[in-house]
Amino acid sequence: MGYNEILDNFRQEGRFRVIPPHRANQGFLDLSNNDYMGLAARQSQFRDLFAERFPDVSMSASASRLLASDQDVFSQLETRLENLYGRPALLFNSGYHANVGTVSALSIPGTLFLPDKLIHASAIDGLTMRNTQMERWRHNDTAHLRKIIEKKRGEFDRIIVMAESVYSMDGDMAPLQELVELRREFPEIMLYIDEAHAFGVFGEKGLGVAESLGLIDEIDIIVGTFGKACASSGAFVSTSATLRDYLVNTARSLIFSTAIPPVCAAWTLMMTEELEKMSEERARLAEISSEFRVIIEEITGKECVSRSQIVPLMTGDAAKAVEMSQHLLEHEVIALAIRRPTVPPGGERIRFSLNAGLTGKDISKVADIIRSI
Repeated sequence: MGYNEILDNFRQEGRFRVIPPHRANQGFLDLSNNDYMGLAARQSQFRDLFAERFPDVSMSASASRLLASDQDVFSQLETRLENLYGRPALLFNSGYHANVGTVSALSIPGTLFLPDKLIHASAIDGLTMRNTQMERWRHNDTAHLRKIIEKKRGEFDRIIVMAESVYSMDGDMAPLQELVELRREFPEIMLYIDEAHAFGVFGEKGLGVAESLGLIDEIDIIVGTFGKACASSGAFVSTSATLRDYLVNTARSLIFSTAIPPVCAAWTLMMTEELEKMSEERARLAEISSEFRVIIEEITGKECVSRSQIVPLMTGDAAKAVEMSQHLLEHEVIALAIRRPTVPPGGERIRFSLNAGLTGKDISKVADIIRSI
C-alpha cells in the first residue's frame, strides 16, 4: 500500500484532515482553540506595555539553552515559576517537548511507569523512546492501579504513576487526591501529573488542579504549558532541585533543541502575571462550563463526563462529526471534529473548548444550533 492509498482510506473513513483556513475578523465564535482565559483574544491590550517593559528582547535564542549566552529572560521566567510553585522549574519548547524529554529521561533501570490509559500521546511517545518498563491502568480507576502497584512493587526501585489533571478530549479530571494517598502509602511511588489543560484555569493563582486541592507539594513532577490559557508558547516542568539538574543533563528534547525565542519567554512572563490576577474570570469560566455541560446532557439524554471547560459532544462516527462541525461552521461557530487516531474508534466527537469571554447569549446560540441538527 502506498501513501496515496492510505490517504484515500482516510477520505473514505471521514478521517482526512486539512489545516483550517485563517478566519480572523469574520465574527466567528471560536470554540476550537485552547484560549481558555481569553488572553490571546485580548493580546492587543498588552502590546504597548510589553514593548515598554521589554524594548530590547531578542527575537531568537539562536542556540540550545545549554549553549545560548542570553539567559536573562529565561531565568526570570523560571524564577517566577519557582516562586509560584515553591520549587525549581525548567523551561521546554512545548508541552510535547516537556513530556517526551522528561519521561524518556526518567526511564532508568529499576523504574516502572504506570500511565493512565488515556494519557496524552506525547507522554506515550516519551515512554516508547526507551526500553521502558510500562503498564497502563484503566482510565481513572485507582482500584486497578492499586492492584498493579501491589503486584509489581517488589520488582522495582521506583514506580512513576502518570496522569493528566484535566484530560484534553473528555474534559474529565484525574482522581488526584486518591493518587496522592497511594503515594503516601507506597514510598516507591513518584507522581507525574500533566496540568496542560488546567494551568491558568484552576487554583487561586491559576496553577492548576493540584493548587486547587492543595496538593502541589505531594506531586513529584508537574508539567504545565504556556500555549493554552497562558496565550503564549513553550512549557515547563516543576519539580525538585535534584530532578531539575538531572533533566538539564539528560532530557534530549532540551539539550538538542534551539530554545524558544526570548521574546516568547518575556511575553509568557507577562501573561503569567495576568493569569494570577484572573480569579473572577476563572469563576466565570467554571460557571459557563457547568451550564453548557447541563445543556449537552439535556440534548443528548446522556451524562457528560466533563468536569472542566472542555466539553465533548459524542457522535461515535467520523462522518457525523464532520457533518456536525460543518453545520456549526455555517452558523459561524467553529468547533472541530475529533476523529481517529486522536480518539479510539467509536469515540468520535465535537470537542467544545470554552473560554472565560463567552456570554450567556453565546452559550444559548450554540445550544440552539446543536438542537437543530
